[in-house]
Amino acid sequence: MQKLQTQGVHHITLLGADRQTSIDFWEGVLGMPFIFEQPNLDVPEQNHLYFDPGDGRLITIFTNDNNQPDPTPNPEGIGNLHHIAFNVSRATYTQVSKRLDERGIRHSGEKDRGFMDSIYFRDPLGQLIELACYKFEPPVGVTHAEVLLEAHLLRVERDDYAIGDEHLTDAIERLTRRTTRSLSQDRGVKHPYA
Repeated sequence: MQKLQTQGVHHITLLGADRQTSIDFWEGVLGMPFIFEQPNLDVPEQNHLYFDPGDGRLITIFTNDNNQPDPTPNPEGIGNLHHIAFNVSRATYTQVSKRLDERGIRHSGEKDRGFMDSIYFRDPLGQLIELACYKFEPPVGVTHAEVLLEAHLLRVERDDYAIGDEHLTDAIERLTRRTTRSLSQDRGVKHPYA
């Protein structure tokens, strides 16, 4: 028996209301280019909208112009989607609260998650959305996930409650040492100011 190895998210599809509400939110609020549409090939009375969230992957929305937006928060039962998180740059993150406030969109305010900062709000259909910004940049050739794995190992090793800046910093140092060669025989910590 073998695994079915995934290689990333292909797309996420949500049930929307009318076409224009979806375009206004996904492109008009979150800036995701509306790249194409076609009928829902399984349900002919629905339309299928496709948006690029910024990494070339897809967020797709099934719409029907007979459906009205309902802002009631989506249920949080077992097996239900809790939230979708999108990556934003540090510069964008510093503007999220202001830009949501300008539209009158209620939000959580800034949340420090140890390895990232986040702001939460609901889309027009009650789905919880998170805009997140990593607190670190991984070394060249290393992914964010690899840094987080290494930081987790350090956190557990040190019996700390959650990942913090020191775990991230030390993880990046360890990964840099592993992935980047040096002519130095001794790459240990030095103090040249003594």
